[in-house]
Amino acid sequence: MKISLNGRFVDDQEAVISIYDHGFLYGMGLFETFRTYGGQPFLLEKHLQRLASSCEEMGIRFKPNVNHVNELVKNLLLANGLKDAYFRYTITAGDDILGLPGQLYEQPKEIMYVKELPPRNQRIVHDGKALQLLQLRRNTPEGAVRFKSLHYMNNILAKREMLQYPQVAAAQAEGLMLTADGYIAEGIVSNIFFVAQGKLCTPSLVTGILPGITRQFILKIAHEAGIAIEEGLYTWEELQCADEVFLTNSIQEISPVYTLLFPDGTDCSLNSTTKGPGPITQLLLNVYQQCIGSEA
Repeated sequence: MKISLNGRFVDDQEAVISIYDHGFLYGMGLFETFRTYGGQPFLLEKHLQRLASSCEEMGIRFKPNVNHVNELVKNLLLANGLKDAYFRYTITAGDDILGLPGQLYEQPKEIMYVKELPPRNQRIVHDGKALQLLQLRRNTPEGAVRFKSLHYMNNILAKREMLQYPQVAAAQAEGLMLTADGYIAEGIVSNIFFVAQGKLCTPSLVTGILPGITRQFILKIAHEAGIAIEEGLYTWEELQCADEVFLTNSIQEISPVYTLLFPDGTDCSLNSTTKGPGPITQLLLNVYQQCIGSEA
């Protein structure tokens, strides 16, 4: 697979970075994941705005350029013979001293990874995913809000915990982390929404969750559709009483959830256990499909 390393296309097996890169030494780096529809990156400007803001807070002197990234995407699709793909755009702090510097990082490194998209699984939309409650708690964010940074140990530990639950694989489950105070936070690779009494609810950013780009987009299209929205602090018990639950991320889009799994192996079916998404989830799925259709 061809990737881009500082704007140069190389085979992924030949790409290397310095052992003095502070992305490697201290996790000082950021990334965005997005996909294309019809060769066009979806919500790219929003992804790059978040990346720029995070770089500034992390002291990495880097300003993403939309035209440059679009060109990288187009050329990587061509180089790898792909119509559409999953992309990860990574910025590392670059080389510096062995030790903790006080100054800004002036020479960051840029890496664009690409891989094939998994086939669209319509059965997940119809039959739904399960959501596995994890014992591991969500760690606190790096700054005022959580960065999409190279600090991913909490997520990896959560993924490892999933291996101890035999029901997870059969249910195509995502793992759900709570905050240290016991409030719903987010999935391992997703943000969570639920519907209660006709209102669309999602955990507030004060829980320390990632301000997901797809999360932000769902809030936007829900508002435009006239759906009542609430961001707040919610418990696992409240989720069990929800009428509809779904997960979001940039690659999997909107994934309905119909079953909640407990660490002790028991489960709880949600109220909307009739086949297919609930009415609000279906409305948002329809709008989302219309939006990505305009990109294809």
